[in-house]
Amino acid sequence: MVKEQIVKVPEMAESITEGTLKQFSKQVGDYVELDEEIATIETDKIDVAVNAPAAGTIKEFLAQEEDTVTVGQELVKLELGGEPGQSAQKGGEEPKSPASDSQETSSQPEGQTEEKASQTQQQESKPEPSKQESKPEPPKQESKPEPPKKKEEPKPAPKKPQEEKPKIESPYGTREEHRVKMNRMRLRIAERLKQSQNTAASLTTFNEVDMSALMDMRKKYKDEILKKTGVKLGFMSAFSRAAVLAMKDIQAVNASIEGAGSGDTIVYRDYVDISVAVSTEKGLVTPVVRNAEALDMVGIEKAIAELGKKARDNKLTIEDMAGGTFTISNGGVFGSLMGTPIINLPQTAVLGLHAIKEKPVAINGKVEIRPMMYLALTYDHRLLDGREAVTFLVKIKEFIEDPQKMLLA
Repeated sequence: MVKEQIVKVPEMAESITEGTLKQFSKQVGDYVELDEEIATIETDKIDVAVNAPAAGTIKEFLAQEEDTVTVGQELVKLELGGEPGQSAQKGGEEPKSPASDSQETSSQPEGQTEEKASQTQQQESKPEPSKQESKPEPPKQESKPEPPKKKEEPKPAPKKPQEEKPKIESPYGTREEHRVKMNRMRLRIAERLKQSQNTAASLTTFNEVDMSALMDMRKKYKDEILKKTGVKLGFMSAFSRAAVLAMKDIQAVNASIEGAGSGDTIVYRDYVDISVAVSTEKGLVTPVVRNAEALDMVGIEKAIAELGKKARDNKLTIEDMAGGTFTISNGGVFGSLMGTPIINLPQTAVLGLHAIKEKPVAINGKVEIRPMMYLALTYDHRLLDGREAVTFLVKIKEFIEDPQKMLLA
């Protein structure tokens, strides 16, 4: 008996129960190995791969692309067993092989198999059953995909004339509009950012930091660190370390408000999980550097580099982004001079880094050209007072302008 197994939507995370079936990686009739990817489900945070629970041949799809699917829903019917290429033999090799292999095996009971004359006679007498055998198979396979094609083709047809009319009638030239459905990640980002604006009493304080000392330190030691550890020393690790040290004095920056309604409980933590904002094609994601308080600058830089690579390769997991007690966003890599970042709830604050620009600055009564950066700290005024927020940002400024202090703190 042929054994079958139903592939279902896997468990994704405690807070995620559904997603959008973005695409099937295989087609009906394809053979798949154990743990080979069959489909991709797009969720609010990441893309989840659906892998084959066993080796076999895909017999039927039980859902369509762009459908909303829930955890445990049936996706694919899998026929277990078989060997690679088996599906191709069933669908395509039977009508081609009778001329060489199948006729010889079937002609053995009739006696002559090697003579050309007998082969031509058998080929003339046996194409009819082969045609009869091949006829029922193609219609079954072709009849299933044809109906959806017929339903899908007429839909774009009426849209084309509607789009073409304004091109002809408009005196201003081409005025096209292209509508694309927002993906789940973009929708979730929009929802969370708006929720943050509606919930937190957000306020932003600014400061300006002289990057000369940090840039000199990086220039002096970056080659040695790269050779020794394989890590490229950047600025994110320095700001992360400075924030961790500043939190020792201003603990509320690393706290959060929880409880019913708008919250009635303050949660203080003795650990720091820094969310690092990373821009991807699908939107902004915030993977987390765990226990940053226990890492030095090189350790933090290594963790950030690994998370950044996973984000660009679309390999982040739910665990990589869960939690986070403080966020650092570096808009300076895109050339931003100044901005007001939005708090990532339930966190209390977010630090915004910006572009480094050479500016004339008064140093000991003299004007000098220094590489300067604007810092922005958006904080929840429900938990942090202005004095604490400003003090926290000033401490970061002091650590960055004198990096050796971070070795003594």
